[in-house]
Amino acid sequence: MRTITLTVNAKSVTATVEPRMHLADFLRETLLLTGTHLGCEHGVCGACTLLVDGAPVRSCITYAAACEGADITTIEGLDDDEIAARLRWAFSHEHGLQCGYCTPGMLISARDVVLRMPQAEERDIRVAMSGNLCRCTGYAGIVRAISRVLEERRQGAAASPTNPRSALGPAGSGHAAPFAAAHAAHPTHEPEGRSARPDRRPLPGGVRNDALGASQTMLRESFTVDYPRERVWAYFARLGEVATCLPGTSVLGTPTEDRVEIHMRVRAGPIVAVFEGAADVARDAAAYTGIIRGAAHDTRSRSATRGEIRYILREEKAGAATRVDMELAFVLTGPLAQFSRSALLRDIARRMTAAFAHNLQARLAGELDAMHARTPSAAAELNAGSLFVSALWSRIKAFVLALVRR
Repeated sequence: MRTITLTVNAKSVTATVEPRMHLADFLRETLLLTGTHLGCEHGVCGACTLLVDGAPVRSCITYAAACEGADITTIEGLDDDEIAARLRWAFSHEHGLQCGYCTPGMLISARDVVLRMPQAEERDIRVAMSGNLCRCTGYAGIVRAISRVLEERRQGAAASPTNPRSALGPAGSGHAAPFAAAHAAHPTHEPEGRSARPDRRPLPGGVRNDALGASQTMLRESFTVDYPRERVWAYFARLGEVATCLPGTSVLGTPTEDRVEIHMRVRAGPIVAVFEGAADVARDAAAYTGIIRGAAHDTRSRSATRGEIRYILREEKAGAATRVDMELAFVLTGPLAQFSRSALLRDIARRMTAAFAHNLQARLAGELDAMHARTPSAAAELNAGSLFVSALWSRIKAFVLALVRR
């Protein structure tokens, strides 16, 4: 984690972010500035465009941590901007919007055209706006709206740009050196003095940032069970039983000491994926740590995943309980990758971890073993869609509460 300070819509903001959190996610999920829309998330469609130090930027491919010290302006920050106000009026009167999803990014880019290209004609506008995609309007109304504002300014007092920007290319580079120096000084995931618990240290040999490539997702989760560490450690050696503590998971074949093959049924709305794969396990009894590396795929939905989990068992309550700290890095591809949005994924991961911890606690107490002996059956499917809706509802409630407290 990294602490950054930047200016957002003329207000100073200090927050702790993950190094790989994108600026769009930070604005939407941390600051609740949802006027910035996410479309392709590849920097192509332009829906997420906003201003960094006065220049239009694709916030879906800009790291929040790289904006240390920068001045960010979102569509919400242009409420009182004279040019943005005229563009909003012109977009409405020239039918430059329909569904409105692309409109925030369109307005940001259009404002830059008005400021930077006061003599632009229709062709110039089309070229300048080609980085913003719209699937509704056919662009004619958008071009007319921008042309109308440009013509008004040519005929009025504002015949010349008030904030010309002649340079094109990457924005925010003026803050790159301070960021690099800060990153070199504090290379760890968690800055000193800001850990949630006194003993919340990175796991030994933790997952490398580039272990699975640039597209990986990284999570940290913890849970506590009311059993001594030795008993939990011994149970973790029974790979088959531990694997089936995860909802929707069953074991294929006979697990060995260091390998288990699994079958997991996942439902996400209309998509039903049946993952089959294997995981290799390495354990260090002296340090109470373990590493699980695995991969699985589903031929029907063409979804696949591979990842690495590192865990450590720590004593709590004077040895009467055990806390399990986990680091997870994984890559998810295919249709189910739509659920890999960072903040929602963390909510889903917490719910899955809670279900795993509940089942583990019950297994250690012998409750699930007795239940399965009475009614043996296949593992129920994991309803990712239900978890997604539950996580989304929690975020909606948090958003409403934040609005009420303002």
